[in-house]
Amino acid sequence: MKTMTSLRTLALGGVLIASCAAAFAGDKPNVVILATGGTIAGAGASVANSATYQAAKVPVDKLIASVPELVNVADVRGEQVFQVASESLTNENLLALAKRVAALSRQADVDGIVITHGTDTLEETAYFLNLVVHTNKPVVVVGSMRPGTAMSADGTLNLYNAVSVAASKDAAGKGVLVTMNDEIHTGRDVSKAVNIKTEAFKSPWGPLGMIVEGKNYWFRNPAKRHTNQSEFDIDKIEKLAPVEIAYGNGNATPTAYRAFAGTGVKAIIHAGTGNGSVSNAVVPTLQELRGKGIQIIRSSRVVGGGFVLRNAEQPDDKYDWVVSHDLNPQKARILASVALTKTQDSKELQRVFMEY
Repeated sequence: MKTMTSLRTLALGGVLIASCAAAFAGDKPNVVILATGGTIAGAGASVANSATYQAAKVPVDKLIASVPELVNVADVRGEQVFQVASESLTNENLLALAKRVAALSRQADVDGIVITHGTDTLEETAYFLNLVVHTNKPVVVVGSMRPGTAMSADGTLNLYNAVSVAASKDAAGKGVLVTMNDEIHTGRDVSKAVNIKTEAFKSPWGPLGMIVEGKNYWFRNPAKRHTNQSEFDIDKIEKLAPVEIAYGNGNATPTAYRAFAGTGVKAIIHAGTGNGSVSNAVVPTLQELRGKGIQIIRSSRVVGGGFVLRNAEQPDDKYDWVVSHDLNPQKARILASVALTKTQDSKELQRVFMEY
């Protein structure tokens, strides 16, 4: 009889423990990881291969399984959205990803979203999501500089940090974030500045904060409009405006600009030297193309802090050109592609570049 009673007590105790564990698990934030490929899902031939490898090989379930400590941070589930190297992501990919992020952000059972991404165009995707997804929930884009097979792999800690940030209430309302190398950056500012080191991502105005052993330390907030503050809404965008980038240099000719104009672009980003300078040989062509309705947007090819002042170097008011403010050429392309879905007016376009 005592044995039966003991068994019954143990059974009831087991149910109680299981119930408590379930309740505790239910208190954890729910984070969805959307996988798109990239180095973080890459594999090399040996542990010595940190720069030579195949990107976009590891599926999302294996990525999650590679960081068992995630169960201590959040209830995590994954979706494989794409499996591509990020240099091959298209506008259509961006739209599909943003629509999925927006849909998930409206679900009551989702507290945060992480996007694993190749580093080559990670900054462009992060900025695009920052412009068009209306949510206050944390959205974090993360990648790695080395594949998971390398002895010096950085992807597992980067992913752990990304989930920690996405699960944190103090990350809400800060727009789309990027976590790399223990730092938290705004998707608006951050860029890939080095292509071989783990500390590859930099923001010209500094990171927003850092992550140390799963805890966030914040130093500043984003100043530009983003997410819920944005006038752009992914649910109302079905196609991005075609925009191309032409690279300025000391021996520049009009060839690239004319070629892009022939493809039907709505805008050309001029990646100029210094303060978005334009070669004398190119100015007449840009004036001509603006007269045909193509927006001319001056940006700077300067790494880590190019800042283009209006009517400096070129008479922008006279030529009806736009300046990109502090956005680099690739981010200027993203913003123009979005903004031109709403307006063709150069003054409105300039306002957008100053506010976002």
